[in-house]
Amino acid sequence: MDDRKYLLQAVEKARQTMHQNLGGPFGAVLVDHLGEVFIASNTVLGSNDPTAHAEVNVIRQACRKKGTHDLSGCILYTTCYPCPMCLSACMWANIKEVYYGCSPQDAQAIGFRDDFIYRYINEGCSDASVLELHPSNRDACLPLFEEYAAMGKEIY
Repeated sequence: MDDRKYLLQAVEKARQTMHQNLGGPFGAVLVDHLGEVFIASNTVLGSNDPTAHAEVNVIRQACRKKGTHDLSGCILYTTCYPCPMCLSACMWANIKEVYYGCSPQDAQAIGFRDDFIYRYINEGCSDASVLELHPSNRDACLPLFEEYAAMGKEIY
């Protein structure tokens, strides 16, 4: 596979939606093991959805089309190093290979702020000025988990 070719497709898709004020300079291409290509971009501004990053959008698109939540064997090409959410989405989708163009520092240089999330995670998720996490009512929630486990359902 030609990573430069796929990254150029991601750039063009990002440029298109960026000029439509739908999102930032982020595009993504996902290619499966059969060569099927999926292309998406960041649409955070157009959809008013903070999770509508290019990588998440292309993963959603491919999963819908393929009828699966498992993208094993797929390769992701993206215009920028994935943010923590997108890295997690790749891992949950079983994507094992990602090619990226720009670095987190490149994104930070134009005002994007992924760095505070990395710091929050690296510091044990304890900075209450970023996010407060409060355990609550585990007794009510735990039976739900036990019920799911007893059903022998798929773990993903």
